[in-house]
Amino acid sequence: MKQITSFSIDHLKLMPGVYVSRKDKVGQEVLTTFDLRMTRPNYEPVMNTAEMHTIEHLAATFLRNHKDFSSKIIYFGPMGCRTGFYLILAGDYESSAIIELLKELFSFISDFDGDVPGASAIECGNYLDMNLPMAKYLAANYLKNVLFDISTDRLVYPQ
Repeated sequence: MKQITSFSIDHLKLMPGVYVSRKDKVGQEVLTTFDLRMTRPNYEPVMNTAEMHTIEHLAATFLRNHKDFSSKIIYFGPMGCRTGFYLILAGDYESSAIIELLKELFSFISDFDGDVPGASAIECGNYLDMNLPMAKYLAANYLKNVLFDISTDRLVYPQ
């Protein structure tokens, strides 16, 4: 079988950042998949499922209600390796075009207080696996160490 693009990236060189993972054409529309890499693969500990699940609920809720991007959101969800998330947007985008959106998103998560949206037995298949304090910590860390003053080498996959 042909190797998929995401497996061709040297994960030993990959740093936390915001990367265009792929672009796909569906009809006349381009879908842009972003790799929101929050931890350094194979060097830093991966995120636990509880905080990733919490980030997923908060991010999906925030993005699907965003004043400018709600109609462009196709998907937000975790990577199987637990080092980040995928965000799929309708449209042809580069990483730099969504940095302000991501700053808003991760500020929302890092400042969030209250009940996590969709975190009940009726609304979620694993509602007990949530960790809001750690989700807030990880969001604040991503803002501080990646999104604020992001360098161009954190916007394009390493060669």
